Amino acid sequence: MENPPKIVVFDIGQVLIEWDPRHLYRDLFDGYEDLMEDFLDNVCSPAWNLEQDRGRPWADAVAQLTAEHPDCAELIRSYDEQWEQMVPGPIPGTPEILAELKARGVPVYAITNFSADKFALSQKRFDFLNGFDGIVVSGIEKVIKPDPKIYRILLDRYGLDAVDCLFIDDNPDNVESARAVGMTAHHFAGAEALRRDLEGFGLL
Repeated sequence: MENPPKIVVFDIGQVLIEWDPRHLYRDLFDGYEDLMEDFLDNVCSPAWNLEQDRGRPWADAVAQLTAEHPDCAELIRSYDEQWEQMVPGPIPGTPEILAELKARGVPVYAITNFSADKFALSQKRFDFLNGFDGIVVSGIEKVIKPDPKIYRILLDRYGLDAVDCLFIDDNPDNVESARAVGMTAHHFAGAEALRRDLEGFGLL
């Protein structure tokens, strides 16, 4: 590559930390997988959760959904109140890669679809989320990936050139959007493949 990237931009969820509501709801549904999946598809759905990533307050989200599904009120509240149980720990290998990049003096940033308050909880729990040179959190900005605006917020706020950035994300749509704004992008599928890519760019 003629002008390899010099800056690494991480996604957070499913790249640095694992998140899956099933870690919580398997216990709450006591092993009734079909009922759990129906609840996560049709009540506390991905689309509903994404609005918190876009900045909707959790209290509003829970109140609205509880009014629509009063029989599920306790389960809905658990999504907010027991949220941390959905995050069992780091993705194996990637926090170590982040630390190695920082040790080598590579600038590291993050763009994440995350509600503001849950991201603050995660930063308290995982110290490696506090060491970026800059972070753009969708819940604060009120815009979510793959909207090109969120990538441009990072570039403009921190004075970065897109061609200098390697963006890492597990979502193919987010990867393509990063490429559309001029970044190099890596579709994350595990730490080993990411390490190979970073080594290929001379970043590790």
